[in-house]
Amino acid sequence: METRKFNEEAGRLGSDVAVLTISMDLPFAQKRWCGAAGVSKVQTLSDHRDASFGTSFGVLIKELRLLARAVFLVDRKGVIQYIQLVKEITKEPDYEAIWSALKKMA
Repeated sequence: METRKFNEEAGRLGSDVAVLTISMDLPFAQKRWCGAAGVSKVQTLSDHRDASFGTSFGVLIKELRLLARAVFLVDRKGVIQYIQLVKEITKEPDYEAIWSALKKMA
């Protein structure tokens, strides 16, 4: 649901904003899901091989080999300006807080 929501909003966020979704899913599964779900404005990346993203950013749930649900807003210089870590992986992030933080970055 999160990726679908970001896909819907991606067109409204402007060309200066790139939306990436990183998961432990294999690339072929991500591609298949995006095609079936009509997700075309979000770039999917896989951390399946070595979990380097999850480890580096502290979002790897080792026991489940999943990434915690989190949102990172990164500026043009590569500096993280906002982090939202969702406490429960089955919940969606607070979109209003994300949009507000994104506007402040603009």
